[in-house]
Amino acid sequence: MAAAASGTRKELLAKVHKMVPPMLETFHKGQLGRVAVIGGSEDYTGAPYFSAMASAKLGCDMSHVICSPPASATIKSYSPNLMVHPYMRLSNALEKPDTEASVQKAVLAMLPRVHVIVIGPGLGRDPLMQSTCAAVIKAAREQNIPFVLDADGLLIAQEQPELVQGYTECVLTPNVVEFGRLAKARGLDVKSFEDESQVCAALAKAYGGVTIIQKGAKDYISNGEYTYVSDGEGGKKRSGGQGDTLTGSIATLLGWRRAYLDKLWDHGGELTEKETLALAAFGGSAITRECSRLAFVEKGRSLQAGDLTDKVHQAFLNVVGEKDESKL
Repeated sequence: MAAAASGTRKELLAKVHKMVPPMLETFHKGQLGRVAVIGGSEDYTGAPYFSAMASAKLGCDMSHVICSPPASATIKSYSPNLMVHPYMRLSNALEKPDTEASVQKAVLAMLPRVHVIVIGPGLGRDPLMQSTCAAVIKAAREQNIPFVLDADGLLIAQEQPELVQGYTECVLTPNVVEFGRLAKARGLDVKSFEDESQVCAALAKAYGGVTIIQKGAKDYISNGEYTYVSDGEGGKKRSGGQGDTLTGSIATLLGWRRAYLDKLWDHGGELTEKETLALAAFGGSAITRECSRLAFVEKGRSLQAGDLTDKVHQAFLNVVGEKDESKL
């Protein structure tokens, strides 16, 4: 592991806890996290919902979904708590007066309203959906907005690595197959490493210091400088969609990270920007694994991705813990 990778799971979670904002009456709406999930195509409506809802359940103030019109009506029916914007377009549904430029303009206009973007849940591989997200990545870099790439959002990092190269406010969340594709795109031979924990750090460095969560039996997390292993117990059912809880959880933690770095409350301030980003990824992994464990205890083999959503808050309390405001 990287030299800076020190600390037990308990010690790392204690650091994550430092980034958790207290619930102060002086805060106003939106200060503790504004998250946008971009995805949701005609065929995939569950993934963006699970991501955005995990973000909301963990405690972000405002949770948006930016998706295609067919997905919008469905996602709105899932919950009235999410703000759903039907601004994305599939190539075969682009009708006048819409153009590729006008679609991108509508989506990009949302970026100043959010702290963090999740790109990929339910996105699909439609060329217009992909090119719009590529434009979002470019704009997010210009505006220094952190973003999380998952699922088909990772295809952008694979096929256009220059879009994420060197942007340290980027988090990639590949599974084993996606990790292999990302490594191949950067010419990295994963089989050449004897220590599995070093592979994630090597790929993070190959992408110029982005943060990568290599999902698996253990989650390896690295930005090339800080490398952690998230090995908390999870559930034994591997249903599709559990990774969406991960992206939403990371997004909220990144929103809280912004509040921490902006010193919206009095704290020691000993955590650096780069460390807090790796810790947000570690915290998201730890919370998701606990969600999976709790849901599996209750549901067993019948566990589905949606079962994790109801466990997000309890998982947070179990592994990170609420702030004791009496000690502030």
